[in-house]
Amino acid sequence: MTHNTTDPRPLYREALSWTTALIEKVRDDQLTASTPCADFDVRTLLGHLVATVERARVIGEGGDPGTVPLVVTDTPDDGYAHAYRSAADRMWPVWTDDSRLDATVTAPWGTVPGRAAIWGYINETLVHGWDLAVATGQPSETHPELAEAMLAVARHAIPAETRGGHVPFADVVEPHPTAGPTERLANWSGRKSI
Repeated sequence: MTHNTTDPRPLYREALSWTTALIEKVRDDQLTASTPCADFDVRTLLGHLVATVERARVIGEGGDPGTVPLVVTDTPDDGYAHAYRSAADRMWPVWTDDSRLDATVTAPWGTVPGRAAIWGYINETLVHGWDLAVATGQPSETHPELAEAMLAVARHAIPAETRGGHVPFADVVEPHPTAGPTERLANWSGRKSI
């Protein structure tokens, strides 16, 4: 599987479904908890997850993802699951046209084919889903095939040697010997458990 030829949309749909289920189980008393993503507590992470789907829609429309805030802040504490599902419902119609996969789009990390942008948002969804699961005590492994597919792409697209600066990833974390593929993907993105 390569990120240049594979249609990543089914994998993105699966990643969004997994993360939606995690968001639905977040309790009010967990919203201020720390997450493995040092910049975000749980509430801010939820707002960022909603923003990532909004950005994926804007990118698919040919727009500038920078017009969408990094964190959506106008969602009530009990509304994140609904906001996330609604964002996905608005996003999917934009990507139904197969030609969007090869169209040149503007992602936060540069000008890329549409499919590469989707791969980027699969990574964002799974890594932040793992962050959320760890922070809220939920099972933190998605389907192994999904995580392994993304990890193979991430190892190519996010080299270990070019971290920091304009590449917003911390150094690769050595995985625990028993780490599953989702945790290894998070480790590749510089995450470790809190």
